[in-house]
Amino acid sequence: MHHTFPGSPSNDTLNTHQKALSVNLDPRRYGTFAEIGAGQEVVRWFFRVGGGAGTIAKSMSAYDMKVSDAIYGRAGRYVCRERLQAMLDQEHQLNLERLRDDRGETSTFFTFADTVAARGYKGGTECHGWMGIKFQAHPRDEDSQIIIHVRMLDSETALQQEALGIVGVNLVYGAFALNHEPELLVDSLLDGLSTSRIEIDMIEFSGIAFRRVDNRLMSLKLVELGLTGAAMFSANGDVLQPSEFLYRKPILVERGSFRPVCNVNIDMMSCAHQKFSELPDVNGKPVAQIMEITMRNLKAEGEINHRDFLARADVMAACGMTVLISDYFEYYRLAAYLSRYTRERIAITMGAGSLRDLFDEKYYTALDGGILESFGRLFKNDLKIYTYPLLDQESGQLMTCENLDIKPELQKLYGYLYDRGGINHLDNYNPDCLGIFSREVLEKISTCDPSWEQMVPMSVAKVIKERRFFDYQCDTTDCSVQP
Repeated sequence: MHHTFPGSPSNDTLNTHQKALSVNLDPRRYGTFAEIGAGQEVVRWFFRVGGGAGTIAKSMSAYDMKVSDAIYGRAGRYVCRERLQAMLDQEHQLNLERLRDDRGETSTFFTFADTVAARGYKGGTECHGWMGIKFQAHPRDEDSQIIIHVRMLDSETALQQEALGIVGVNLVYGAFALNHEPELLVDSLLDGLSTSRIEIDMIEFSGIAFRRVDNRLMSLKLVELGLTGAAMFSANGDVLQPSEFLYRKPILVERGSFRPVCNVNIDMMSCAHQKFSELPDVNGKPVAQIMEITMRNLKAEGEINHRDFLARADVMAACGMTVLISDYFEYYRLAAYLSRYTRERIAITMGAGSLRDLFDEKYYTALDGGILESFGRLFKNDLKIYTYPLLDQESGQLMTCENLDIKPELQKLYGYLYDRGGINHLDNYNPDCLGIFSREVLEKISTCDPSWEQMVPMSVAKVIKERRFFDYQCDTTDCSVQP
């Protein structure tokens, strides 16, 4: 994962030193570094490599909270997105006010900022931070911005500081040299590092240089490259930082392919939400409802199809749902990920067919403790599974968690989990939804059978027809369902 110096031979890779030096030697770049938390790890590189006077207008660290508040305004938390944005806005504006008249024709001004909580003297704190750059791609240009959220995974403070410095240099260099190729920019953020040292679980591009960037695709890229195990975005397409969105909330997740979202998906979520909300320790609390797509599902047919991914994202958005893209195929890994961010209850809703697959031992051969270890991890924090019935189309029989066909040697384990309330039956389902299967909906869409519109929410049908998703080719005048 290395990127070459513009104009250098293709086999010549850039290390952190070379990236910092190339920025310093570019006479257009001029700006401020403002860093709070782990010391001035990023600007140190630009001082150390030489030529810093041509790049650095100011370097500062408002380490004291009162001093920080006096400069950037009050903040509830110091390591948060709002604090980072205040730092970027304030320092960038100062540069423009102070320097634009003297050197605005030839300089592209920038502000790099970070606010981080590295491993403290006493330990114990979550080691993470916000980092961003606000910059002009060309002199007198409108502003562009990149914000990332990082988690530092090294166990020693010095190593965390070193990793932060490298990521920061990669971000600064990427903003200047790779802003026209944002996917390459994302790919370059861990140059000189590994995913065992740094996780980047959120990235957001904005401003004039990135006006054609879809941040949902960039979120997908983070997971695809292994920079994080999961990424989130809201129904309106805004990227979300998981710990901020999930903080202190009960969580309900429905996993699926969502090609497209059908009435049965909505009913499953609604029924599970109703039951989950009846639990005494969930009642009255706002539940984070999430639709999750796994990388394995997105790669089911080989390479990820970006148009198909965005079509699914758009139909989930039409239902007002928050979307999670995860590389956690095993449910126990998903549960561990979610429990990192909340101490409240976590629930997963799934169809009876998926529950049956959950008891297939072939999925747990990599675990020393096999299926027992996986269930120990899955139900560790009293997680709840809510099971939606599955209608067998041939026999007409309804499969529920109460009549599930489990291998004889696993029936007592299943009974134990069922009896203690880990596995729960959804009896509040809408019978009209049981005969809806997404593969049939897809087939009806592609063959112009108008009955598919009755099988999906109205908002989903509208988006599919307007944007011609999922091979929809029909003339809307012929293909609309009459009221």
